[in-house]
Amino acid sequence: MNDYRTERDSMGDVHVPASAYYGAQTQRAVDNFPISGWRLPDAMISAMGMVKHACGVANRDLGKLTGSGMNPLNDVQVDAMLAAAEEIADGKLRDQFPVDVFQTGSGTSSNMNVNEVISNRAIEIAGGDRTLAEKAIHPNDHVNMGQSTNDTFPTAIHVATAVQIHTALIPALTRLHASLAAKAKAWDKVMKIGRTHLMDATPLRLGQEFGGFARQIELSIRRAEVARDAVLELPVGGTAVGSGINTHPEFGGRVADALAQRTGIAFVEAVNHFEANAQRDALVQTHGELKCIAQTLFNLSNNIRWLGSGPRCGFYEVQLPSRQPGSSIMPGKVNPVMCESLMQLAARVIGNDGVMTVSGAAGGNFQLNIMMPVMAHTVLESILLLSSGSNAFIEFCVDEMEANEESCNQAVEQSLSMCTSLNPLIGYSEAAKLAKEAFKTGQTIRELCLEKKILPEETLREALDPWKMTEPHE
Repeated sequence: MNDYRTERDSMGDVHVPASAYYGAQTQRAVDNFPISGWRLPDAMISAMGMVKHACGVANRDLGKLTGSGMNPLNDVQVDAMLAAAEEIADGKLRDQFPVDVFQTGSGTSSNMNVNEVISNRAIEIAGGDRTLAEKAIHPNDHVNMGQSTNDTFPTAIHVATAVQIHTALIPALTRLHASLAAKAKAWDKVMKIGRTHLMDATPLRLGQEFGGFARQIELSIRRAEVARDAVLELPVGGTAVGSGINTHPEFGGRVADALAQRTGIAFVEAVNHFEANAQRDALVQTHGELKCIAQTLFNLSNNIRWLGSGPRCGFYEVQLPSRQPGSSIMPGKVNPVMCESLMQLAARVIGNDGVMTVSGAAGGNFQLNIMMPVMAHTVLESILLLSSGSNAFIEFCVDEMEANEESCNQAVEQSLSMCTSLNPLIGYSEAAKLAKEAFKTGQTIRELCLEKKILPEETLREALDPWKMTEPHE
């Protein structure tokens, strides 16, 4: 047993690895949940470190840690506890968080995992012996002071979610918008044919088409901001059921203020702690916005994939960058791999929304939702996929795309929908007859009109000017 030490919780002694900073409750969870091998995302662990640090500061400033209560700490121990929490917030000790995502539904196992790591690491920083069963800096009495898993774990989910949207997703979408807007400007004079129902339609400019794509992402940025702002209310201060038992009345507000100052995000204490503890509606709303962003990215990448199809037997109006060989049997084939990657991850995010919806609706009974670990994992996975997927799509696809003006131009004159501009001159019914006859004879609308002398040549030339068809005019 030299590789193990004994730790103790309310159920008794537990052997844990000698090198581990975590303790008995973490080890019990590791033993109880050998489920998936999935751990809580790093962003969640960092957020839990931030929350614990903010809670420690609030308790210190309120005189709770060094006061006359049970086992008061000295200033050195308080500083050590805050330093240990800061290490977790900064991404250190990541191997000390082994609890599976599919655990107790409140997240108690992970909350205690963090409490135990902070406790033992703080004892070490303060010069004590972390291997002792009796903890001078206790995971419950000190690290978890004024808290319950039921309010701090969802607080950490909100913090992690808002921070990742603010620092990763919104910047990625902003980059994507800028790249698409640049293409729209550069390609404003490239004429092409429009398509509705996958059928030939009237002309437009390639820049106009990409301007529409850019607007989609501009709106996605707004949706990401709504997603971030949906989780600004923090449950901390509600403790077990929302009543705030065993915590100072100012505690929740102080913690929210500290987290707001740290992150630059406008976190606030929950308006109603009973709602904030029990329900995860805000997270469901947040993910609903992420789902909408995902379907936008799916649509965008699929449209670009179609525009790049070819190079000889497709549209080939946009030349996509060649990233890798596309076939194990067809030499020289290159596929739109970045579009396909983005479509797949978007599909995953759309599927994740089902997990969030069910978890929010069915998991919140009375004073607690018991689906929080999987909700944390799911929403943070979606943000990561959307952020990293967008960045890769920009770098390896959008930035390097080129317009194929020849392919764009050559279909314009062939479109039977060119007859649309004749409606004001000869009427819809006569224009429809021309379209059908042109299709039957293989002629263009212009050729057939000239042959039949439908209109004076100058009038026809002006009416069938593709550029004029791309804008309203009197």
